Amino acid sequence: MFEVKQYDAVVIGVSAGGLAALGEILPQLDKRIPVPIFIVQHVSPDSDNFMPTHFDSHCHVSVKEGEDKEPPEKGTVYFAPPNYHLLVELEKTLALSVEERVNYSRPSVDVLFDTAAEAYGDKLIGIILTGANSDGALGLRKIKQFGGLTIVQSPETAEADSMPRAAIEATDVDHLLPLSEIGVFLNSLLMDKGA
Repeated sequence: MFEVKQYDAVVIGVSAGGLAALGEILPQLDKRIPVPIFIVQHVSPDSDNFMPTHFDSHCHVSVKEGEDKEPPEKGTVYFAPPNYHLLVELEKTLALSVEERVNYSRPSVDVLFDTAAEAYGDKLIGIILTGANSDGALGLRKIKQFGGLTIVQSPETAEADSMPRAAIEATDVDHLLPLSEIGVFLNSLLMDKGA
């Protein structure tokens, strides 16, 4: 009999075109989604917290900036704050770091994906969306190596296709999906069907 796999967290990496891409996905998420979602969106170091505030008022789930030593809660989306790496500790609390940039970025998708893969192992879903560099490709490969599920936005639906293409080249991606299908797909993976 087919067993439905349980996942414990989702990580999303996005850069150029992220506001529109996340605006397609996050409002589709069911408010009862039983996992936390962590997002690195490349932003300028002096950005305000527009994106978490904007999405918190447009989504069924709670959306906020991640805080150092915060234990993540299910049904909540955590954005990396501007100019901080967002990490997941092995005991599954959040951590913020001002260590040097990775792939010219702080926050870096790879840093989040690497630490989340080690914390959650095969219970992690990793998603790469639109972006104009290669950040996240190696992190997604690590998620795959640790047994997690990998999803990449199909490049032809991305505002900037470099990040999706780099991810596809770096690993054998489980699901390549158009932007319009990713939110619905996440709900189908994560929501208990009562079966």
